[in-house]
Amino acid sequence: MKPLSIFSTILLSCFLVSCNQQEAQEKEEGEEKLTQYSIEKFYDNINYSGGYFSHDESKLLVSSNATGIYNLYALHTDGSGMDTLSSNKEESWYANSYFPNDDRILFSADKGGNEISHIYLLDTNNNVTDLTPTEEEKASFMGWDKDLKSFKYTSNKRDPKFFDIYEMDIENFESKLIFENNAGAFPSEISDDKKYVAIEKPITTSINELIIIEVESGNQTKISPENPTATYSAQEFSSDSKYLFYTTNDGSEFTYLSRYDIENNTSEKIHETDWDIWYANYSWNDTYRVMGINEDAKTSVKITNTKENEEMQLPEIKGGNINGVNISKSENKMRLSVGSSKSPTNIYVYDFENNDLKKLTESLNPNMDKEDLVEGEVVRYPSFDDLEIPSILYKPHQASVDNKVPVLVWVHGGPGGQTRLNYSPLMQYLVNHGYAIIGVNNRGSSGYGKTFNRLDDQKHGEDDLMDCVYAKDYLATLDWADTSRVGIIGGSYGGYMVMAALAFQPDAFDVGVNIFGVTNWIRTLRSIPSWWEAQKTALYEELGNPNTEDSVRLHKISPLFHADKITKPVMVLQGSNDPRVLQVESDEMVQNVRDNEVPVEYVLFEDEGHGFRKKENEIEGYGKIKEFLDEYLK
Repeated sequence: MKPLSIFSTILLSCFLVSCNQQEAQEKEEGEEKLTQYSIEKFYDNINYSGGYFSHDESKLLVSSNATGIYNLYALHTDGSGMDTLSSNKEESWYANSYFPNDDRILFSADKGGNEISHIYLLDTNNNVTDLTPTEEEKASFMGWDKDLKSFKYTSNKRDPKFFDIYEMDIENFESKLIFENNAGAFPSEISDDKKYVAIEKPITTSINELIIIEVESGNQTKISPENPTATYSAQEFSSDSKYLFYTTNDGSEFTYLSRYDIENNTSEKIHETDWDIWYANYSWNDTYRVMGINEDAKTSVKITNTKENEEMQLPEIKGGNINGVNISKSENKMRLSVGSSKSPTNIYVYDFENNDLKKLTESLNPNMDKEDLVEGEVVRYPSFDDLEIPSILYKPHQASVDNKVPVLVWVHGGPGGQTRLNYSPLMQYLVNHGYAIIGVNNRGSSGYGKTFNRLDDQKHGEDDLMDCVYAKDYLATLDWADTSRVGIIGGSYGGYMVMAALAFQPDAFDVGVNIFGVTNWIRTLRSIPSWWEAQKTALYEELGNPNTEDSVRLHKISPLFHADKITKPVMVLQGSNDPRVLQVESDEMVQNVRDNEVPVEYVLFEDEGHGFRKKENEIEGYGKIKEFLDEYLK
């Protein structure tokens, strides 16, 4: 789709980029040559997600944006190729699962990024059926019943504020309510015998209750203490329904794996590291336990053979990191998702019996050289109060003492997110064209302990913003960074930080790029989508309640009301269907800055929500980010 408002065409030197950005150019770097690629070429890379085994384990179901939006594909596990299963042109389709005994498929989709996702059936004749057709129903697949005759899913069709658990029979596709949720909580796990449900009730964004409910009687058992001070996350019930496995950071800086004995009402610690264990699950027959550990902005996967109580040695894959795995029902095969900060995710399959590893996808555009991309480096620097701020640094190949380059301070979403060592085509595109990037994990970010995570509570736009400003002091120590040209860029909460920086620290940065960022906290917190009801109180605890005297502070930290202080050029990207940051947020912010006669570019997409999913929109919008930076920063 074309944006409603676009920046005027910028005349660039053809040495830097061709007028239509179709051709790559070469620049000399000493005796080496660096190829610079157009935005189109970066988005000719392919994203793959999912990877669910078919009943005979001959195929893996994945989602891919090869066509420009996400469609469904089957990867042959013998490495012989890929089948196209859908070619939808309007909405992205995301894989949920193959059926247990045939090649029918479950997938999810919303409309235009509105986040009201339904569960659909795609049969072997390519017929599509909406299995959760209530108009405002938001439904999510939970998994297959052990008898393989039904699946469980969450839905808010009974009450838009709360998610219940339903079971759908796959013979006649009739569903029945098996758990009615009126607790203001998230039902996160259900036992195989459907006797128990684990619910999580947020108190703040970093503190919650974990409760087991006996479905038939309604009896509740709290795993968390009466007045919790930690986070608790249900992972799964044991197959015999005797235990609940969960993660918590109770008594620790980092989350560890525990097991709760339902009959004896006791907990024991299963595994602990010096980093957060952020997921844990067991294979179909409980032979393997899989854990993902957030190890300094990179995922470390550990697999334990529970029968032998030994850690499995994962295959080494050069140039890539294993970010996730899925073990087949037979436990003979394993899907691996492998990527890095300079390599998009690829899908591999591993055979346990013969130790055979096959690469099934090639996500990098064959017309690009991986060596032209840049690996992120973990760095740390002191903030204004000497707090150490972990960050990810990308140094362009062309940067040197004799060729200093401009820098972008990149701020992640959240609050509470994390900039990680994952592949970002936008980051790589900008770095490829000579912009250094430092991805700041400011206080309040996840992954560095609960104390660090809570340091921004009710201090947003203040201390966390100064962490971003103090990145400039670190950049000044790099002899290849030009600190006279520093911009700030971010999406969602990161977009808020961009506007906060321009309004509250107007001399710190030379430009700002705000991607669907909050600018009016009072309105945003009052317009939270209905399906976030269980989380609303927690958000109010962390950010402030807009319906109380907290509104005074929320007004103070909302850039919209301080736009008169913004003097530096700014770019704003927004999706019309965004349910989290409403379009009116960006409309008003843009107008207020324009009233200051400050240069503003506003790029608005009619068919996107909170984050862009369509390649044509990413190419259009993200390509204009570079044009904007070339005029006002480079």
